[in-house]
Amino acid sequence: MKRPLLAGVACATLVMSAAIAAPASAHGRDDRPPITVGDPVTIAEGLLTPLSLDVNRRGTAFVSQDFAGLLTEVGRDGTMSEFASAGTPGNSIGAVSTRHGRVYFAEVSPDHSYAMLKKVTRYGVRDVADLQQHEETVNPDQVNTYGFVGINESDPECAAQIDPEAEPFLPAEYTGLVDTNPYASFATRGGVYVADAGANAILRAKYDGTVSTVAVLPPIGPFVVNAEVAQQAGFPECVAGKEYYFEPVPTDVEQGPDGWLYVTTLPGGPEDPSLGARGAVYKVHPYKGTVELVAGGFVSPTGLAVSKKSGTIYVAELFGGENGSGQISVLAPGADAPTPLVAASLPAAIELRHGKLWVTTDTTVFGEQGPEAVGKIVTYQLSRGGGHGYGSHGSGDSESYSDTDAPAPEESTGE
Repeated sequence: MKRPLLAGVACATLVMSAAIAAPASAHGRDDRPPITVGDPVTIAEGLLTPLSLDVNRRGTAFVSQDFAGLLTEVGRDGTMSEFASAGTPGNSIGAVSTRHGRVYFAEVSPDHSYAMLKKVTRYGVRDVADLQQHEETVNPDQVNTYGFVGINESDPECAAQIDPEAEPFLPAEYTGLVDTNPYASFATRGGVYVADAGANAILRAKYDGTVSTVAVLPPIGPFVVNAEVAQQAGFPECVAGKEYYFEPVPTDVEQGPDGWLYVTTLPGGPEDPSLGARGAVYKVHPYKGTVELVAGGFVSPTGLAVSKKSGTIYVAELFGGENGSGQISVLAPGADAPTPLVAASLPAAIELRHGKLWVTTDTTVFGEQGPEAVGKIVTYQLSRGGGHGYGSHGSGDSESYSDTDAPAPEESTGE
């Protein structure tokens, strides 16, 4: 993930999105009763930065403890066991997905000079694809221009006052940098799709190790910088009134019933509501690379789950909701704006399985010594109108979730 550009900007600098106390329901576009959720049930706790999660058909969860470099298996009875660990001490683990008994994850070095997609099979941990090599060779988002686009020509004197060696550590105007941070993945028959929060792109890693760029996400903006923002961000006064374009930072990738990939993005600047609710959900064609905006208006969307039956999208907003403490929102089919579903404490990853939302919470709690191991996996039973859960209805979002694929490519899968 690229460094937050305006992380020090106070919440008062712009009109914030209204803080909403999240009700436990959301209306779709039809006349059916609203979706409701039950009280959270804790499945596992004591996790250190559980930022990525997948749940297989048997109800076994695989969760990353990113900063600990661990991949943890959580059984249906809540028993936790170490499933894999980083090959190099100090590396992080994330981008977890499962398919047909295999578990995929990414291992990343702290300086992002190493990023490898791996898999766990009965024979142990094996490399799948070198994502860092793809970034160094291709640098997908070099086609994008960020920052004060056009300032070098329109106001070179002002551009010269922006020191890339000081805050905010970036040039006045720049194209995509060489950086990789595989944050989420989705495994299909033809390969593993990766949301790369450093490359600002969706990648596809085939099982023969070949990596290709599916789509580069568009810059976010323009954001008009006012004098107060400029001062607090460390910019010179001359940038006041100029337009800034942020990097689009993908944080999750899933597949919808239409075969398209659905992606959450952070706005590449402050991840709290200080500059407004600028997070978004996009849809990406898995073969053509077409990118379409589904909806904006999210605060720090770090994960999503898509119903394979209804197309309903559930989004974890890390700093969303009342007081920025986190919430789960729902995006009904055809809607262009999210509706709060339920408050959740610092949620990061979210999955839909057997009529329940599986969510990692309390994911980024920091104490005096750094991140604390207080993360949880909780589940919320989905229902309509406060009735029985979807599983007992045989309707709504009770489908088996993560093992259905888009139309298979012609080439051999090579799994």
